[in-house]
Amino acid sequence: MSGFGCVILAAGKGTRFYSDIPKVLHDLHGKPILQHVLDAASACGFEKPAVVISRSAGEIGRFLKGKARPVIQEKQLGTADAVKSAKKELSRFDDIAVLYGDVPLVKKETLRSLIKQHKASASSCTVLTVEMEDPSGYGRIVRGISGGVEAIIEDKEATEEEKRVREINVGLYCFDRKDLFEAIDRVRESKAKKEFYLTDVIAILLEDGRKVAAFKTDDPDESIGMNSRADLAKAYSILNQRKIKELTGGSVTVLDPATTFISPEAKIGRDTVIYPFTFIEKDVVIGKHCSIGPFCRLRPGTTIGDGAEIGNFVEVVRSKVGSKSKAKHLTYLGDTVVGKGANVGCGTITANYDGKKKSRTVIGDKVFIGSGTILVAPVKVGNGAVTGAGSVVLKNKNIPARAVVVGVPARILEKSKKAKGKR
Repeated sequence: MSGFGCVILAAGKGTRFYSDIPKVLHDLHGKPILQHVLDAASACGFEKPAVVISRSAGEIGRFLKGKARPVIQEKQLGTADAVKSAKKELSRFDDIAVLYGDVPLVKKETLRSLIKQHKASASSCTVLTVEMEDPSGYGRIVRGISGGVEAIIEDKEATEEEKRVREINVGLYCFDRKDLFEAIDRVRESKAKKEFYLTDVIAILLEDGRKVAAFKTDDPDESIGMNSRADLAKAYSILNQRKIKELTGGSVTVLDPATTFISPEAKIGRDTVIYPFTFIEKDVVIGKHCSIGPFCRLRPGTTIGDGAEIGNFVEVVRSKVGSKSKAKHLTYLGDTVVGKGANVGCGTITANYDGKKKSRTVIGDKVFIGSGTILVAPVKVGNGAVTGAGSVVLKNKNIPARAVVVGVPARILEKSKKAKGKR
């Protein structure tokens, strides 16, 4: 974005996570917390933003390689000091967006609107705000007659009248770069924690008569920070329900949103029905008119063709299931390609891992896999072939088209009359 830079603050210790993993690298619905913020920034045109991390956060630095420009905050001296650490990296921009690496629920649409408001208002600062039913603990936004921000009052310093204000400071900002860094140099160390706070920059700008505007989002969930694993669980649920709302507001039926989990990155086609207790992870593509679940799990790298049916207690990973094929009961398909119109019987297992590497199974068009079949990869089952119930097809023992195999290990029983006629 020409003239507009972005800094993401991610140097917090995350002590309430009680973890060896940096807080912002904890998984949230299939990707690290910080990646959600990076994705929102990227959607607004911020490529490789500056990300402030601590000297000891080598793991975060490695994660950011190629994605952002890590900036070291030598000591944890507060949010104002963190932004100041990135002064050099931000020097070429006219305006700066300040985001937090542990506030992952902010929507790209909200960030775009915040940036647009900042540009239109020609303000020194534009604050993201939201109204909350219970604003306790948050800084209140005091607006003037013209609608501009006159003050941000911390909860502990608010009068009884000010505490009745429901509009709060989310903590995400856009700044005029020059005004920001002039004010940062004047921020004083807090007496309580000996830190320098970015909120004090707002107070300095207002004291100087600078214009401070606000953009109000209508979604309080966007303000949630990840300060504990309880917050992480809440964020997971929120992202899940956002995705389900998007799908059901369109052309997909989700019969029980409370027990269904769908990655924000999953793609699901028109008139597909998702049954209860179904888990659909990232990098999953489901076609049109499919039936998915109940009690099934579609893992990354899965593609389900139009009209296919995936039933109860079926797990699919790194696999492709062709159109109008079925895997209805108690089945594992790993590193597998299933053709069109195939039927994978109850209890079928693709044994894709031999203890050293994972191998591929290919099941052709209109194949009938009998109940309890084990396919030991790598192996191919030709078009129209049939496996008898309980068969064990050993690796590299490919089954010819239209052959029927039975037994342990599986052996060819017969070929169809059609196949014999072609000899």
